[in-house]
Amino acid sequence: MDFIKRHKLTFLGVMAGAISGYLYYHFVGCASGTCAITSKPINSSVYGAIMGGLFLNMFKKDTTSN
Repeated sequence: MDFIKRHKLTFLGVMAGAISGYLYYHFVGCASGTCAITSKPINSSVYGAIMGGLFLNMFKKDTTSN
């Protein structure tokens, strides 16, 4: 449970990114089906989740004490 509390901002970014990735697939997508990321909903959702997690992880405060 402590792990989840420490990384809640990253988890929030993963969830928001996955939803955003799916919405991008749904509304923009790839008409020809040859796009690597946006041709399938799982690809765009996973890519969005990774990018969202990395983005919000940048704003996490470092709590290590020396």
